[in-house]
Amino acid sequence: MPRRTALIWLFIAMAISAAWGYGIEAKDAEGLVDFRAIYFGARVVFDHHNPYKPSEFLQVYRAEGGKVPPEPGRNRLFLRSVPSCVNLPTTLFLVAPLAMLPWGAASAVWLILIGASFGLAAFLAWDLAREHAPRVSLFLICILLANSEVLFTLGNTAGIAVSLAVVAVWCFFRERMIWAGTLCLAVSLALKPHDSGLVWLYLLVMGGALRKRALYTAMVTALLAVSAVLWISHVAPSWDRDLRTNLAATSARGDISDPGPDSISRAGSADIIIDLQTVVSIFRDEPEVYNPAVWGMCGGLLILLVVKTMRSRPTRENAWYALAVVAPLTMLITYHRPYDAKLLLIAIPACALLWAEGRLIGRIALLLTSLAILLTSDIPLGLLSFITGTLKLSEMSLGARLLSMIVVRPAPLILLAMSIFYLWVCFARSGLDVAARKVAPCEEGEIAHA
Repeated sequence: MPRRTALIWLFIAMAISAAWGYGIEAKDAEGLVDFRAIYFGARVVFDHHNPYKPSEFLQVYRAEGGKVPPEPGRNRLFLRSVPSCVNLPTTLFLVAPLAMLPWGAASAVWLILIGASFGLAAFLAWDLAREHAPRVSLFLICILLANSEVLFTLGNTAGIAVSLAVVAVWCFFRERMIWAGTLCLAVSLALKPHDSGLVWLYLLVMGGALRKRALYTAMVTALLAVSAVLWISHVAPSWDRDLRTNLAATSARGDISDPGPDSISRAGSADIIIDLQTVVSIFRDEPEVYNPAVWGMCGGLLILLVVKTMRSRPTRENAWYALAVVAPLTMLITYHRPYDAKLLLIAIPACALLWAEGRLIGRIALLLTSLAILLTSDIPLGLLSFITGTLKLSEMSLGARLLSMIVVRPAPLILLAMSIFYLWVCFARSGLDVAARKVAPCEEGEIAHA
């Protein structure tokens, strides 16, 4: 398939999300809620106040003309999303240059950055998969792109953090602009470490030159982190304690980041939580129960992947299968929302590779990957959430909860199934011969080109 044709389809899919998402945001006086929290958080620091103190945040926010929704329901969500700042100092530090601009200009630049980086990441993901199954991979990526309206409505940093992680993977595996890949992954880790952290860990475990790149990335990230902490500590010495307080408050039962069935962010919204805690909490809504259960399950899968990676011969095929485990597993371990699941872009090369074999395993890979993308996509998830949002899970019997789990919590279940499937592929394949294609051995841990 010609690159020009792929670019046209990718542009159309991206345009659907950008136009629709921006149309929703433009009608909302308090739009781009997630970006507001970062932008005004940095402005609060400029004003020598503590961005992690809601009272000080609101003082600066209102003084600069920021609007608070008057409706009680929206007001509660807004106060939990914006003044209760839960962004890391590194996030505020990286967005600080934009915070020097007026809100209108800063928000416009931010949306352009999200669109440009996300579009580039989508094209590079297709470039990695096109040699195996160009049409199938293009179809999957277009579905993902066309269902990303929330990114342009909320302006969440995931749009940039996930995109930069995908760009870094392309740079490292294509052996091009290594310095750019290192910087991209470092910025991604600084913005949202829980999005790209496992990608970095996998590169570290791979060994050889990839390990060196992971270590260089860690050095750049550490430099950003130290600079950010020094910057924020100058005006808010107690920022770490205040940040933990905000995180605890927003994660309390029934609050906006609560994975339990009574969370206020669950009903009728595509912007729901998709980690595995949302499934376990249906049966036992206690963090002391669902967190260890999920960490134990996901940690076991991660350990198996690490052991297999360290014992396997490093090839591109093995890398694609492993990254197809890493992407969904990242979403399951801890707090994530559908916009974070755009990291599934790095799983598409593995799906394309298996599909190219023309066997049952390829059809299963396509089915699971397609369902994972669909069930973490904004439009299908929004419709499903709207239909099931009024269900009172906490009032159902155990049998009813089991029956409704597939409908009410489909995203984490399919992500778990996808992780297990690709982990099985990692163990089932030697990586030395795939579909009768010879793969050259790697030198010093590098991924060899087929």
